[in-house]
Amino acid sequence: MDEIEIKRAKGTGAKFAYETIRDEILSLTLAPNALLDETSLADRFAMSRSPVREALIRLAGEGLVIMLANRSTIVAPIDVTSFPKYIEALDIAQRMNTRLAAELRSEADLDAIAARQADFVAAVQTGNHLAMSEANKQFHMAIAEAGKNPYLTSFYERLLDQGRRMLHLHFQYIERTHDGYLLTDEHVEMLEAIRARDIPRADTLAAAHTRQYRDNFLNFMRENYSAPMPLGASKPA
Repeated sequence: MDEIEIKRAKGTGAKFAYETIRDEILSLTLAPNALLDETSLADRFAMSRSPVREALIRLAGEGLVIMLANRSTIVAPIDVTSFPKYIEALDIAQRMNTRLAAELRSEADLDAIAARQADFVAAVQTGNHLAMSEANKQFHMAIAEAGKNPYLTSFYERLLDQGRRMLHLHFQYIERTHDGYLLTDEHVEMLEAIRARDIPRADTLAAAHTRQYRDNFLNFMRENYSAPMPLGASKPA
């Protein structure tokens, strides 16, 4: 029984370390390129290095940290130069999943999407960007589930996870400048298009949704970085 409890404690420790570090990376509390020292993290969490390393390996698999050849680990940088390609992929995945949802959704799917939208509105009221980005992801995943294509759903989820740190910058820009809105109205319109089985409208809204996210992120970068950077992105079709 003691051995079982030890194994359970190790698993719990790795899960706690993973969730804590992941939340701090996604919320930008841990900055891109920040060094993640296993010993310091183990001391912080009052655990051995083994569950910390297990957590870091899991985060590396999700692309949130990079394990270097010298055995150091850093928070993955936000690669701004690849942002246009990211947006192209996100645009395609978002439009396809939303189109399929409009075609194939059930009443249960509509209830799930509406519930996730209510969760997003509640998260916006808290002003907690981590809660907002998680609720935003769950709203879009409910749409993807309604599309009934597990391959597209899996691909879309990975893209949403990869973009969550940039979404936090998007939220910060809107709150500071009041230039735009926090996606809430667009979510409602997308739900109504899916409810009406209006595939062209769902497609148009999904593309516009991606453009708003893209434009606000680029505006944030231009506002905060004076050096020229290749930030242009082709307009989604």
